Amino acid sequence: MSITYRQGTLSECVQVVEQIDEFRRKETIETLSIRLQQKRHLIQVAEQAGQILGFKIGYQLDSKTFYSWFGGVSPMARNKGVAQSLLEFQQQWVEQQGYQQLKVKSSNQFPAMLRLLLRNGYLIEHFEHKQPLSDSRIHFIKSF
Repeated sequence: MSITYRQGTLSECVQVVEQIDEFRRKETIETLSIRLQQKRHLIQVAEQAGQILGFKIGYQLDSKTFYSWFGGVSPMARNKGVAQSLLEFQQQWVEQQGYQQLKVKSSNQFPAMLRLLLRNGYLIEHFEHKQPLSDSRIHFIKSF
């Protein structure tokens, strides 16, 4: 059965957040809603047979820049191309909406995400040093 990619809801995103042990802070519909208030945003999900496998949430920073804020893939769906497809879906939407750049941050503790971004042409814009080093954040940018 194939995976479907579509716009989704915060409730669907939270279903995946609850499955991901790496997320120390478990976001809720309320905490996610606060961040998106008054912002143009995109919520997307990956679904198979009625089960949400992954999500990606982003929002507008300014008229030229969209920020890919938060996303994740359920442990059972990893290494199946879900993150790559969500990234491609978001990039296409961002470009179609007329944004000129897409920004995203990740941390050293998520090497698979870092590799995904580099493999897809994102450039490192800034390094935010933290202790422990695994908590350091890497800021990426992709221009269209």
